[in-house]
Amino acid sequence: MLTFDNRFLRDLPGDPNPRNHSRQVHGAFWSRVAPAPVAAPALIAHSPEVAALLGLSDAEIRSPAMVEALAGNRLLPGMETYATAYAGHQFGNWAGQLGDGRAILLGEAVTQRGPNAGERFELQLKGAGPTPYSRRADGRAVLRSSIREFLCSEAMHHLGVPTTRALSLVLTGDQVERDMFYDGNAELEPGAIVCRVAPSFLRFGHFELFASRGESALLRQLLDYTITHHFPHIAAAHAGEGERIVAWYTDVCERTARLTAQWMRVGFVHGVMNTDNMSILGLTIDYGPYGWVDNFDPGWTPNTTDAQGKRYAFGRQPGIAQWNLARLGDALATLGDPSPEVLVDALGAFERTYSREVNRIFRDKFGLRDDAGHAEDASDNEAVIDAAFTLLVQHEIDMTIFFRALATAVTVDDLRDAFYSEAEWHAARNAWQAWFDRYATVVARQHATPATRTDRATRMNAVNPKYVLRNYLAQQLIDAAHAGDYAPISELLDVMRRPYDEQPGRERFAEKRPDWARTKAGCSMLSCSS
Repeated sequence: MLTFDNRFLRDLPGDPNPRNHSRQVHGAFWSRVAPAPVAAPALIAHSPEVAALLGLSDAEIRSPAMVEALAGNRLLPGMETYATAYAGHQFGNWAGQLGDGRAILLGEAVTQRGPNAGERFELQLKGAGPTPYSRRADGRAVLRSSIREFLCSEAMHHLGVPTTRALSLVLTGDQVERDMFYDGNAELEPGAIVCRVAPSFLRFGHFELFASRGESALLRQLLDYTITHHFPHIAAAHAGEGERIVAWYTDVCERTARLTAQWMRVGFVHGVMNTDNMSILGLTIDYGPYGWVDNFDPGWTPNTTDAQGKRYAFGRQPGIAQWNLARLGDALATLGDPSPEVLVDALGAFERTYSREVNRIFRDKFGLRDDAGHAEDASDNEAVIDAAFTLLVQHEIDMTIFFRALATAVTVDDLRDAFYSEAEWHAARNAWQAWFDRYATVVARQHATPATRTDRATRMNAVNPKYVLRNYLAQQLIDAAHAGDYAPISELLDVMRRPYDEQPGRERFAEKRPDWARTKAGCSMLSCSS
């Protein structure tokens, strides 16, 4: 079973008020709060990989005691439940104190067996009831959003994108009232709880909170805790406080850049990149109104709240990540050392890292090289990639299918299935023929031997997934689950375990978005409602 050592509670001061009511919490990093019991918990899905990461057997994860704990109905030995305080900028505006409004931590588990023995993971229940940070909300989550969070956490991991993980999905047996589109049509929906797992759930907003209140001593304490426990390489290499903070901030900028580049690689759109939804470990965190790009569109956002401003659209994610890091830098600047100028220089690590990573990623996606010994490779690569993106934006072309087909395309007609309509294909074919001819010339020069041509396709298929968690696939599971059929959840999870493999017999999971999904709720746009 799990062994807990809750150093966050031990090392950082907590809220002395034991009452669980909505309030401003000052001078504390966390508040003790017990999950609200649920009527009839039932485990409907779990991740064997995350269970193994924690050293749990399949029998242990399915045991009645564990299911009760994952529903918030009981505590296992060593568990201490709490919610943390943080703030944030939401849609570019300062929102003040936010905190874990519907997430309750069970503590920090230390693995006892397996290859990860000695590692630490925080366990957090999302949807386990109200906390002092819930404001006017009930702290619950519904089945539809919980399915999406559970599946996406694991799908992203198997895609190779840094992410928090999901251990379990528990049906509560309770009904939760939600107004999905904030239009006055609230309905009762099945409630559910996801157990999320990460080395830490610390966000940019944790640091912003204490900076905004002028609580410098607490901000320094949080920085010391974070660097000591989660960035020990920095703690060991830098003695002075200002020097350590700059090194840490630079590291966070680089991690965030690598994360954002991976989002762009697989076509993932987070949907709500507020500073309270940004992990200091460079993990994808808080799966709400996310989505996968179907037809390549840099201006697409899956979030109904963002439909007008498109602040968090696909193509704007790198810029928003940098903006969020600047707000973290502002929080650090309140300490006086390091200076704001030094922190601005450190922020440059984001742009340098992102540029390097995204250039490498898209060379790999297109199967191009810059090490083939040809002086013209760099300029040709840039020209071919830029021209392809110009055409991808002009025509309705499925991003995932396009890149997958490109690995083995012999003629331009091999790209035809990526187009969403025959009319679109016929209108665009001549332009794509001209591009393909140029592209094929560059590829032939860079991959002159049969061995390098075979290696090229293998390398492309290793970065261009065949299967992603398309919105309509998730919605089909949600519809089935609402009808009482939970088996498709495990089936799709199994498909997403091998997103780069062909998986014969499962081709239906790699199909383009069907026409019926263009406007169906949950397939085209989603709200922040859970």
